[in-house]
Order: sequence, then structure tokens, then C-alpha cells
Amino acid sequence: MNDEILCLEPSRLWHYFNEICKIPRPSKKEARIAAYLQNFAVSHQLPCCLDETGNVLIRKAASAGFENRKTVILQSHMDMVCEKNAETVHDFENDPISTRIEGNWVKARGTTLGADDGIGIAATLAILESDTIEHGPIEALFTMDEETGLTGAFGLKPDWLKGRILINLDSEDEGQLFIGCAGGKDTVATLPLETEEIPANHKPYKISLTGLRGGHSGDDINKGLGNAVKLINRFLWNAKEQFEIAIADINAGNLRNAIAREAFAVITVHSDQEKDFLAYALMYESEIKAEYRITEPALSFKTEPATMPGSVLVDSLQTDLLDALYACPHGVIAMSREIPDFVETSTNLASVKFIDKKIVITTSQRSSVETAKKDVGDMVASTFYMINADVEQSQGYPGWKPDPGSAILHLTADAYRRIFQQEPQILAIHAGLECGLVGAIYPGMDMVSFGPTIKGAHSPDERLDIDSTVKFWKLTLEVLKNIPIV
Repeated sequence: MNDEILCLEPSRLWHYFNEICKIPRPSKKEARIAAYLQNFAVSHQLPCCLDETGNVLIRKAASAGFENRKTVILQSHMDMVCEKNAETVHDFENDPISTRIEGNWVKARGTTLGADDGIGIAATLAILESDTIEHGPIEALFTMDEETGLTGAFGLKPDWLKGRILINLDSEDEGQLFIGCAGGKDTVATLPLETEEIPANHKPYKISLTGLRGGHSGDDINKGLGNAVKLINRFLWNAKEQFEIAIADINAGNLRNAIAREAFAVITVHSDQEKDFLAYALMYESEIKAEYRITEPALSFKTEPATMPGSVLVDSLQTDLLDALYACPHGVIAMSREIPDFVETSTNLASVKFIDKKIVITTSQRSSVETAKKDVGDMVASTFYMINADVEQSQGYPGWKPDPGSAILHLTADAYRRIFQQEPQILAIHAGLECGLVGAIYPGMDMVSFGPTIKGAHSPDERLDIDSTVKFWKLTLEVLKNIPIV
């Protein structure tokens, strides 16, 4: 099912990526990939250990002639974002990822691919396996639960890693070297699900908004993409202003770190207003397709008859919910005043779910400025405090302050120029990298992050550029070969 990619070069990297795609590895459920890594270490006679959090560390001695080089940590994360199209049948806890090649891209079939960060794991394993690659001592660190809480990085102990140079293999734009990232936090609002009987003479309809591109809530937040939560709420808010409608269910968005791609709602409308309501739905469809014709060409909005639900929201809760979702900010809040075209602060309205007699609204905030991160989190929280919701904010994670004088940065940039005769871009990224936490636990750690080109991360449109993966591989080997002497 995945054998097509085994024809690609470098063969051992693609071999291991193919193996990783076979192993289910949702966030917080990394036991099988951790076991695979441990078995790999045993079969290659490499020292391996686990920490209390579940992180895996494999050590490899230097190749001949490189024994006096500084130790390098190659770091990637074990988990993947689990997103699929509504029509795709896939169990992320048990089913392998099915890959395919389309032009110069490796893609999955209706699901996320897991190149974020499966390709980092694959490259590391290919290096650990090889007896011909030149390198100094290596510590291969595989962290758990990066995508939903940075749990593995949070759990690192100060004395576990011996190296003081770290290469993070979790970036998504070839030719770009990252030396800084945003910090982040989550803000979750919860309301009791208060319902009442369906009003008399009402007819049920299902509203479906699909076909949006979605994407990474940090890296893609400035690209003008549609947010399914915002767009379906906009429809419902305006419909309520014009018609007698009642909401039975909303299921919009999914993961906290993904821009919402799909949204569904079940509503009822008074039968006397049915014709006008359906006409309004057609007009709304036309409006949003025109607005998003460039960034969301596959947007689909449908209004279809549905099965009569058992109950609907009480009117006051319906009003509060729609008002708060309309008012809740989403997108870029501030651009950097120091780095051109760099998003400083943003927020993502990720999902709205009716779950276990509760309405749960999940959002996430990012900023490279800690005070701004707190401010935007409080801005979102205040929106939901106004409707008396319970609001919880996560501990969050720190950003990674750029160090333009970094030795590993300059070594990597020189290696890039040497082998590709091109100038790399040196950037910070508006996304969370584990480097921020590693730097807090290991002060003075010299770090750089790079990777191949991955588009559509955190969505079923995730795809990995084949040519850039070759360049990523060559750059990694060139950097390892040139690590300085102790």
C-alpha cells in the first residue's frame, strides 16, 4: 500500500519513512512508535533509554576519525496530527497511513501524512543505521506529544542530554534556517448545554461547510484562509437575525493547532419561513464563495433536510453563543516591528463542539512576545467571560529567542551555501518548536531548526516535497560532517 515511495532516493530515508507511516502514533498515544524505536536501537546495538515522560533517547558513538567532535543532538517528535476528510474512513489509533506520489509530492489518501515530523524521525534513523556517514557523537532525541501539549519537551530533565548543540528536524520550508519561534497557550471556554423542546411548526436542516484548506494555526495564520467555525457562525448569526431558527447541534473544527476546515450544524426553522431561509442560504453561499475565491476555491456550503433532533438550545444560550463566537478574534493580531513580514501575535478559533451536555470552545494563541501572548489570551477569555462561560487557560510554552550569533546557525548556513550555491533564509517562525522549552531547561544550548518543504501541515492536504527532502538529507549530512572539535 505504501511501497511506491520505496523507489525514491535516498532509499534508507524513504524506507524508514515508509515504516513510520505503518505505525499509528496519535498525540499522547505514542507507545507503538516508541517501542519501534527501542527495537531499532536493540537491533543496531545502540544504547537507548526512556525518561519518565516517555521520550526516547538513542546514542551513537562517532564514526572513525570523528571521535573528537562535539556531540550533536538530532531532535524530532514521535506524534502526528490526526486529521481526515469527513468522507474518509480511517482509524488513526489502528490504521496505517496510506501514501501516494503525485508529481513531486508525497501525500496521504484523505488524511494527514505525518511528515510532520515523521520525516525527521526517518532521517535520524537512516543516520543511526549507517556505517558510512561521517559524524561525531550523536544523541537522537525523540519526544512525545509535541502537537497537543509539548509534553515530552516539558518533561525533559536537566541532566539527561549531554550534548550542547541541537538540530531540530521539524521545520517545513527547505532553504530556511530557523533560529527562533513563538510561544503559545490554549484558552478553552465551556458552557452547560441547556436545551428545550423544539418549537412548533419547525423543520430540521443540516448545514455543512466543507472544502476549506485548513492548515497550521501558526505557520498558515496569515494566509487569508477561511475558518469554518467563523464562517458557519456568521451564517447562523445572520439567520437568527432574520428568521425563527433554533440550533440543535454544532460540530465545527477539530484540533487546537489547526485552522478549522469543516463545520456542521443541525438547526430547525419555522415552516412559514422555510422558503426565504433557503433563499438566504443560497445567497450566503454565493457571498462567501466570492470572498474566498482565491484562497478557498474548493469551499462548499450546503443546506439539506435533516432528521428531526430531540431538542434545541434555549434561546438565551443560542444568542450568547453566536454573539461570543462572532466577537471572538481569529487570525493575526500583530506583526513584528523587528522582523519584516513576521507574524508576532495571533489567535486561532479552533473548534466548537457539543459534548457530554457541554459546549466546548477551543482556541489557541501564539506570540514571540510573552506579554503579548498573555494579552491576546486574556482578550479571548474576556469574550467568553461576558457570556458567563467557564474559561481555562493552559500553562503554555515559551518562545525561542533568536540568536543571530549562533555557532551552529553559521555552520549550517555555510554548509548550505557550499553544497547548493544558494543563500539560505535565516528566520524565526510563528509556530511552536520544542527548542523554546529545550533552551529553558538547558540554558546555553546552541540550536537551529530546518527541514524539507511540507505544505498543508495539520490538514489532509499535507504533502511532502520530494526534491526538497533530498536537499534536507544532504544538508544534514554536511552539517554533521563539519561539527567542530571539542
